[in-house]
Amino acid sequence: MPDSTSRFPAVTGRNLTGRTFHLPGDFEGERNVVLVAFKRHQQEDVDTWTPHLRPLAAEDPGLRIYELPTLGRRYLLMRGIIDGGMRGGIPDSAVRAATITLYINKSPFRRALAVPDEDRIHVLLVDREGAILWRAAGPWSAEAEAGLRKSLASNAPS
Repeated sequence: MPDSTSRFPAVTGRNLTGRTFHLPGDFEGERNVVLVAFKRHQQEDVDTWTPHLRPLAAEDPGLRIYELPTLGRRYLLMRGIIDGGMRGGIPDSAVRAATITLYINKSPFRRALAVPDEDRIHVLLVDREGAILWRAAGPWSAEAEAGLRKSLASNAPS
């Protein structure tokens, strides 16, 4: 579903290779699929999307995929341990580079994204300026992928 009224909020995070990102400005694609997870076990839901998103990105040079594990600020002191554990569990260097951990005050972030709770992952299509073009929640489904593909087609760069 299109979501032309929402914008991705300004947040800062670091990917698992140590690079700092100021989002949404540092998203590298003309369009970006952003998978936001709030709890460790939600990685399973993120992983259901991966085999379906990689072919889309391979077909479209302007499309990037990002994973945003989103933790509360209280975990910032444990960043080295947490990020190190994630880095160790992700053998693919491209996935590590596209995994940006956010240590933020989650309530304003969720409000800005119109995410009511942290019970599910949220998958967003965000353009270069931060406009949210499409969204879904939860694990991959054929219906959600069809909606993403439709939004990608209707929001293709000219």
